[in-house]
Amino acid sequence: MAQLYYRYSTMNAGKSIELIKVAHNYEERGKKVLALMPGVDNRYGVGLITSRIGIQREATVVNDDTDILALFLKENKEGKIHCVLVDECQFLRKHHVQELVEIVDSLDVPVLAYGLKNDFRNELFEGSYYMLVYADKIEEIKTICWCGRNATMVARVVDGKFVKQGVQIVVGGSEMYVSLCRKHYNDGRLSE
Repeated sequence: MAQLYYRYSTMNAGKSIELIKVAHNYEERGKKVLALMPGVDNRYGVGLITSRIGIQREATVVNDDTDILALFLKENKEGKIHCVLVDECQFLRKHHVQELVEIVDSLDVPVLAYGLKNDFRNELFEGSYYMLVYADKIEEIKTICWCGRNATMVARVVDGKFVKQGVQIVVGGSEMYVSLCRKHYNDGRLSE
């Protein structure tokens, strides 16, 4: 029986490389995967899931108005899809998550979605909220703060300063975001 998996973490935990590894494992066994990523994240190019260590794979872009279920059904006609993989799932909309649920429940295809849970203000993203609501399995991918504790928060850094206000979605990487433990997020310390 297929399930909806939500695998979350902070920045730099290896979410994208984990997705690429899972895709490779399926494809190595002759099984087709549908890899998806939100169009808002185009840091490394449109339709490219990219790990910070440089490994990439192509993905189908999902925009706010994309119907993932219809997309899945179209691709599945061209060859049976055995697994759906989603990178940066925090940027999905409620209807996207519900469409992923339909793929799992009605078509018995597993969906593994990777992304952040909370933003730099320590609030849930829309996609994260609905993944927490609907996922069958919720798994944390661990990473560490500069102090060695488990990093569970993401700090936004602008001009070298820790900020906790601003628009929710500003796509960036290590130059703009730092993973911190709760203690250092709350006291605003980015390093020793």
